[in-house]
Amino acid sequence: MKLVVQRVKKASVAVNGEVVSSIEKGLLVLLGITGADTKNEANFLAEKLVKLRVMADSMGKMNLSVKDVNAEILIVSQFTLYSDTKGGNRPSFITAARPEVAEPLYNQFVEKVKSLGVTVGTGKFGHEMKIEAELDGPVTILMEN
Repeated sequence: MKLVVQRVKKASVAVNGEVVSSIEKGLLVLLGITGADTKNEANFLAEKLVKLRVMADSMGKMNLSVKDVNAEILIVSQFTLYSDTKGGNRPSFITAARPEVAEPLYNQFVEKVKSLGVTVGTGKFGHEMKIEAELDGPVTILMEN
């Protein structure tokens, strides 16, 4: 499981030209899942994400979590995080989980983050999505298990 975490001032995701979710201050998370990932890994990374201290304190230092500042998280499935370009110029996605494996783990991750007391927005799994984000910092963190 791989996460690209970006601190944002605001972010939204649209499907077919319609905004399906948006957040204000918080984190935009692109979530990639492999066929080897498990519910335990999803829960572990969800907990780590919620505790991640990347939000600015009053001195501008990254000392606070999303919960500390009452921020939100927008989580979007992103199978292309597991692209492999070693064999040529056309990416291979063979290590990315098939939708029937990835979708339940994506949902598990989202529900775990919600259960930890964070307001969560999501994209629509398996759909073509357009994401708009105003990065804050910019701060981008890569998380893997």
